[in-house]
Amino acid sequence: MGKRGSRSQSQLLNTLTKKQKKHLRDFGEEHPFYDRKEAKPQICQLSESSDSSDSESDSESEPQQVSGYHRLLATLKNVSEEEEEDEEEEEEEDSIVDDAEMNDEDGGSDVSVEEEMAAESTESPENVALSADPEGKEDGEEPPGTSQTSPEEFTDAKHESLFSLETNFLEEESGDNSSLKASQDPFLQHVNKELKEKAIQAVATNPKTTHELKWPILGQLFFSSKFQKLETFKPPKDIDLKSLHLQKPLESTWTKTNSQFLSGPQKSSSPFTPLQKELFLIMNSYRDLFYPERTALKNGEEIRHVYCLHVINHILKANAQVLGNNSRRRSQKFGVGDDDDFRDQGLTRPKVLIVVPFREAALRVVQLFISLLEGDSKKKIIVSNKKRFQGEYGSDPEERPPNLKRPEDYEAVFVGNIDDHFRIGVAILQRSIRLYAPFYSSDILIASPLGLRTIIGGEGEKKRDFDFLSSIELLIIDQADIYLMQNWEHVLHLMNHMNLLPLDSHGVDFSRVRMWSLNNWSKYYRQTLLFGALQDAQINSVFNKYCVNMQGQVAVRNVPMTGSISHVLVQLPHVFQRMEAENLASVIDARFNFFVNKILPQYRDAVMSHTLIYIPSYFDFVRLRNYFKKEELNFTHICEYTQKSGVSRARHFFLQGEKQFLLFTERFHFYKRYTIKGIRNLIFYELPTYPHFYSEICNMLRATNRGEEATWTCTVLYSKYDAQRLAAVVGVERAAQMLQSNKNVHLFITGEK
Repeated sequence: MGKRGSRSQSQLLNTLTKKQKKHLRDFGEEHPFYDRKEAKPQICQLSESSDSSDSESDSESEPQQVSGYHRLLATLKNVSEEEEEDEEEEEEEDSIVDDAEMNDEDGGSDVSVEEEMAAESTESPENVALSADPEGKEDGEEPPGTSQTSPEEFTDAKHESLFSLETNFLEEESGDNSSLKASQDPFLQHVNKELKEKAIQAVATNPKTTHELKWPILGQLFFSSKFQKLETFKPPKDIDLKSLHLQKPLESTWTKTNSQFLSGPQKSSSPFTPLQKELFLIMNSYRDLFYPERTALKNGEEIRHVYCLHVINHILKANAQVLGNNSRRRSQKFGVGDDDDFRDQGLTRPKVLIVVPFREAALRVVQLFISLLEGDSKKKIIVSNKKRFQGEYGSDPEERPPNLKRPEDYEAVFVGNIDDHFRIGVAILQRSIRLYAPFYSSDILIASPLGLRTIIGGEGEKKRDFDFLSSIELLIIDQADIYLMQNWEHVLHLMNHMNLLPLDSHGVDFSRVRMWSLNNWSKYYRQTLLFGALQDAQINSVFNKYCVNMQGQVAVRNVPMTGSISHVLVQLPHVFQRMEAENLASVIDARFNFFVNKILPQYRDAVMSHTLIYIPSYFDFVRLRNYFKKEELNFTHICEYTQKSGVSRARHFFLQGEKQFLLFTERFHFYKRYTIKGIRNLIFYELPTYPHFYSEICNMLRATNRGEEATWTCTVLYSKYDAQRLAAVVGVERAAQMLQSNKNVHLFITGEK
């Protein structure tokens, strides 16, 4: 029996890839993503005789998991096992061929981490079925490393009683509940404020009142509210930690955690940077906030620190209130007192939802939580499942090729583990943190939009769950601009399921639930913090439509005085052509007709070869590609789903002039940042989402300088509905002149000596 077992084990090891063997060494079990494909999709529990049982016999005592791959396949009805195996073989062959064929100037970088992320380039039909939006790059993809994609994903079952709010009581040494009793505490003022039915009914008809203020660092702020009373305030010059009502131990730990951003005399005078001070004052007032100037290079970590402080402060106060009431109820005589005195919870336990785009961001958030709770104290806090978390959310620096050359902002965004399919529950009780807590036993949920989309599900799906969103009191959407490049539909889907009444009670004690939560008014108490790198109509729409906090909303709206066109280094004439559209719905068709009838005829001549057409929307790309095929134009194309071999061929044909046109999508540029050589004529079918992409694409003309500078051209299409993007490219003053002018064509020339 022993020989047979060892033979089967050696056969199993021979079939594993390097990554699988590495995971087997690290965790003592195979990664769920690489489960044997012989198992049928319909099976929801792995049998004891499963092929992987030998390799898992020495693993940690954890619940057996069903792979995310199987979970995805179980949602499909018409895909046979044979088709699945054939497609897998084709994908493996493609990846081998692709690696062999990519030998041009980006050869070293094409095997980079961001390429591994790109299940986009070999996206299989199974994955496409997950999303109704074909534009979603990450919507249905399963990049290596997605361990949390099924209902049976790992959750920490050992520490349930230790972190239960119902069975724990406030320890006197750590409590000091005096801050909670303080009437000035913004947390207590917010949760104890009772709205009246008339005020709720009036929200639907009340006009939004707005007041504009200028703050020293944030700039132009717009305070607004649909509730009758609109209060504004200005930041004080000096800020005292005690006046912020921080819960212990944050007063002592925050200064050390934030010390990397403080320098010189500022370090002694204030524990916050000027930006952090103004942001935290708004956060601590429990108003909704939209800050569109968060960049990974400049202030991303600074902002992450301050919102993590707000999150931990909120959770510690909320849990201290519950544990304190537990203690009072225990010491109280039976039948004495009013149950309404102890209403301190929502319908479900999760109070905070943090939406971040990549696992690396989730890792940094959790590390900040640990740092804020630990601080200078010699006594380390208890963090359960920390090793597993670091293994699944961390990254191996050696995986990133050393010769990868990309812009600084790209390096800052795509750092570490860039898997975008994850979700994890975090429970915090006094000085302990429980990672991988079940959602309904968690205080904080950290997830990507795709990770939430796969558990929320859609209409008609049997297995879906969104009750855990019913009592979210603090929603943080960080790096919102990246979701425009992933799949914005996932964000809208999430917002449509926020703060709905749960379908199940989940064991809640209704005598402890706040009345406004029972009345289904939670959305009026939810604070939403929205951070992004740009002003965008879709992000603005989410903030205006879904943020109805009774405390009001604060939006930072600074106008760009100089546009990104000032960073174009090549001598190039930029022709901006305005097209007319009757309304927003007709813009898409108006742009296509304008391009086909007015712009394209000018470039059909062979003299106008080497023309790159930059297309932000994937839908527009598909429409143009189909039109070019129908007209039999000499073109090639590169999009986010193009395989590496196809990208290499397209770049080669375009450089050599064998193809006159190159259709090029914005999302491919976002995820790859390849330099396209051979461009002589540029057409921006629509203004870029990111303003700096405009100058980046224009500066690509320098890549092949063969003395043709005099013939270079750049044409940009825009309409009055592109005002924000236009202002970001040319500056607000010029944009206003161009939109109000009687002329439809405007010329700029850059790079003049």
